[in-house]
Amino acid sequence: MTIKIRKVTKDDWEQVKSIYEAGIATRNATFEPKAPLSYEQWIGQANLSCSLVAEEDYTILGWCKVTPVSYREVYSGVGEDSIYIHPEATGKGVGNLLLHHLIVQSEAEGFWTLEAKIFMENEASIRLHKKNGFKVVGIREKIAKMDGIWKDTLLLERRSRLVGRD
Repeated sequence: MTIKIRKVTKDDWEQVKSIYEAGIATRNATFEPKAPLSYEQWIGQANLSCSLVAEEDYTILGWCKVTPVSYREVYSGVGEDSIYIHPEATGKGVGNLLLHHLIVQSEAEGFWTLEAKIFMENEASIRLHKKNGFKVVGIREKIAKMDGIWKDTLLLERRSRLVGRD
Protein backbone atom coordinates (compact mmCIF):
# COMPACT_ATOMS: atom_id res chain seq x y z
CA MET A 1 0.00 0.00 0.00
CA THR A 2 1.46 3.36 -1.08
CA ILE A 3 -0.30 6.12 0.79
CA LYS A 4 0.34 9.75 -0.04
CA ILE A 5 -0.32 12.50 2.51
CA ARG A 6 -1.19 15.85 0.97
CA LYS A 7 -3.17 19.01 1.62
CA VAL A 8 -6.88 18.69 1.12
CA THR A 9 -8.47 20.44 -1.88
CA LYS A 10 -12.02 21.36 -2.72
CA ASP A 11 -12.03 18.48 -5.24
CA ASP A 12 -11.71 16.06 -2.30
CA TRP A 13 -14.95 17.23 -0.71
CA GLU A 14 -17.27 14.37 -1.74
CA GLN A 15 -14.90 11.71 -0.43
CA VAL A 16 -14.10 13.73 2.71
CA LYS A 17 -17.82 14.20 3.31
CA SER A 18 -18.49 10.48 2.90
CA ILE A 19 -15.81 9.62 5.49
CA TYR A 20 -17.21 12.26 7.84
CA GLU A 21 -20.72 10.85 7.43
CA ALA A 22 -19.40 7.37 8.28
CA GLY A 23 -17.92 8.83 11.46
CA ILE A 24 -21.19 10.55 12.31
CA ALA A 25 -23.02 7.24 11.88
CA THR A 26 -20.88 5.59 14.58
CA ARG A 27 -22.32 8.00 17.16
CA ASN A 28 -18.94 8.13 18.90
CA ALA A 29 -16.93 10.52 16.72
CA THR A 30 -18.75 13.86 16.82
CA PHE A 31 -21.77 15.62 18.25
CA GLU A 32 -22.63 16.86 14.75
CA PRO A 33 -25.82 15.21 13.46
CA LYS A 34 -24.90 15.66 9.80
CA ALA A 35 -22.01 16.72 7.59
CA PRO A 36 -21.77 20.30 6.36
CA LEU A 37 -23.38 21.01 3.00
CA SER A 38 -20.22 22.32 1.36
CA TYR A 39 -16.45 22.20 1.44
CA GLU A 40 -16.41 25.85 2.51
CA GLN A 41 -18.60 25.11 5.54
CA TRP A 42 -16.51 22.06 6.44
CA ILE A 43 -13.12 23.77 6.14
CA GLY A 44 -14.45 26.79 8.05
CA GLN A 45 -11.67 28.45 10.01
CA ALA A 46 -9.32 25.44 9.81
CA ASN A 47 -5.68 26.09 9.01
CA LEU A 48 -5.42 25.19 5.32
CA SER A 49 -1.80 24.03 5.63
CA CYS A 50 -2.91 21.69 8.43
CA SER A 51 -5.84 20.17 6.53
CA LEU A 52 -4.60 16.89 5.11
CA VAL A 53 -5.82 13.75 3.38
CA ALA A 54 -4.35 10.28 3.07
CA GLU A 55 -4.77 9.10 -0.51
CA GLU A 56 -4.09 5.84 -2.30
CA ASP A 57 -4.85 5.38 -6.00
CA TYR A 58 -7.02 8.53 -6.03
CA THR A 59 -9.09 7.25 -3.11
CA ILE A 60 -9.18 9.25 0.12
CA LEU A 61 -8.58 6.91 3.06
CA GLY A 62 -8.82 9.54 5.76
CA TRP A 63 -8.54 13.22 6.57
CA CYS A 64 -7.47 15.48 9.40
CA LYS A 65 -7.41 19.18 10.12
CA VAL A 66 -6.50 21.70 12.80
CA THR A 67 -8.84 24.49 13.82
CA PRO A 68 -7.72 27.29 16.14
CA VAL A 69 -9.34 27.02 19.58
CA SER A 70 -9.52 30.79 19.94
CA TYR A 71 -8.89 33.90 17.91
CA ARG A 72 -7.24 35.72 20.79
CA GLU A 73 -3.60 36.32 19.91
CA VAL A 74 -2.28 34.69 23.09
CA TYR A 75 -3.81 31.35 21.94
CA SER A 76 -2.64 31.61 18.33
CA GLY A 77 -0.56 28.44 18.69
CA VAL A 78 -3.31 26.25 20.15
CA GLY A 79 -5.43 24.16 17.82
CA GLU A 80 -7.96 21.36 17.96
CA ASP A 81 -7.38 18.39 15.72
CA SER A 82 -10.04 16.36 13.92
CA ILE A 83 -9.19 13.05 12.30
CA TYR A 84 -11.46 10.61 10.47
CA ILE A 85 -10.55 7.36 8.75
CA HIS A 86 -12.60 5.54 6.11
CA PRO A 87 -14.15 2.44 7.75
CA GLU A 88 -12.44 0.15 5.21
CA ALA A 89 -9.04 1.71 5.98
CA THR A 90 -9.08 1.26 9.76
CA GLY A 91 -6.32 -0.85 11.26
CA LYS A 92 -3.92 -0.16 8.37
CA GLY A 93 -1.91 2.63 9.99
CA VAL A 94 -3.65 5.44 8.10
CA GLY A 95 -4.59 7.31 11.27
CA ASN A 96 -1.07 7.12 12.64
CA LEU A 97 0.40 8.32 9.35
CA LEU A 98 -2.05 11.22 9.11
CA LEU A 99 -1.66 12.31 12.73
CA HIS A 100 2.14 12.17 12.51
CA HIS A 101 2.10 14.40 9.40
CA LEU A 102 -0.43 16.71 11.06
CA ILE A 103 1.82 17.15 14.10
CA VAL A 104 4.85 17.97 11.94
CA GLN A 105 2.86 20.38 9.75
CA SER A 106 1.14 22.06 12.70
CA GLU A 107 4.49 22.73 14.37
CA ALA A 108 5.78 24.21 11.09
CA GLU A 109 2.72 26.49 11.15
CA GLY A 110 3.47 27.68 14.70
CA PHE A 111 1.11 25.49 16.74
CA TRP A 112 2.66 24.59 20.09
CA THR A 113 -0.36 22.75 21.49
CA LEU A 114 -2.83 20.44 19.83
CA GLU A 115 -5.90 19.33 21.73
CA ALA A 116 -8.43 16.62 21.05
CA LYS A 117 -11.86 16.11 22.57
CA ILE A 118 -12.76 12.45 22.19
CA PHE A 119 -15.80 10.47 23.31
CA MET A 120 -14.87 8.16 26.18
CA GLU A 121 -15.99 5.10 24.20
CA ASN A 122 -13.88 5.97 21.15
CA GLU A 123 -11.00 3.80 22.32
CA ALA A 124 -9.29 3.64 18.91
CA SER A 125 -9.00 7.43 18.69
CA ILE A 126 -7.79 7.67 22.29
CA ARG A 127 -5.08 5.04 21.60
CA LEU A 128 -4.07 6.80 18.37
CA HIS A 129 -3.65 10.13 20.11
CA LYS A 130 -1.74 8.67 23.06
CA LYS A 131 0.56 6.82 20.64
CA ASN A 132 1.36 10.22 19.10
CA GLY A 133 2.26 11.97 22.34
CA PHE A 134 -1.12 13.26 23.51
CA LYS A 135 -1.80 13.12 27.24
CA VAL A 136 -5.12 13.08 29.05
CA VAL A 137 -5.60 16.39 30.84
CA GLY A 138 -9.20 15.99 31.89
CA ILE A 139 -12.72 14.77 31.43
CA ARG A 140 -15.38 17.13 30.20
CA GLU A 141 -18.39 15.69 32.00
CA LYS A 142 -21.82 16.02 30.42
CA ILE A 143 -20.43 18.52 27.93
CA ALA A 144 -23.27 18.09 25.42
CA LYS A 145 -26.23 15.89 24.57
CA MET A 146 -26.46 13.32 21.80
CA ASP A 147 -29.78 11.66 21.15
CA GLY A 148 -31.05 13.24 24.36
CA ILE A 149 -28.27 11.71 26.48
CA TRP A 150 -25.51 13.70 28.17
CA LYS A 151 -22.07 12.61 26.97
CA ASP A 152 -18.59 12.98 28.45
CA THR A 153 -15.47 13.61 26.43
CA LEU A 154 -11.85 13.04 27.24
CA LEU A 155 -9.65 16.11 26.78
CA LEU A 156 -6.18 15.28 25.49
CA GLU A 157 -3.38 17.61 24.51
CA ARG A 158 0.02 17.39 22.94
CA ARG A 159 2.67 20.04 23.56
CA SER A 160 5.27 20.60 20.92
CA ARG A 161 8.80 19.65 21.89
CA LEU A 162 9.73 23.05 20.48
CA VAL A 163 7.99 24.92 23.34
CA GLY A 164 10.46 26.83 25.44
CA ARG A 165 13.27 26.80 22.90
CA ASP A 166 12.92 30.47 21.99
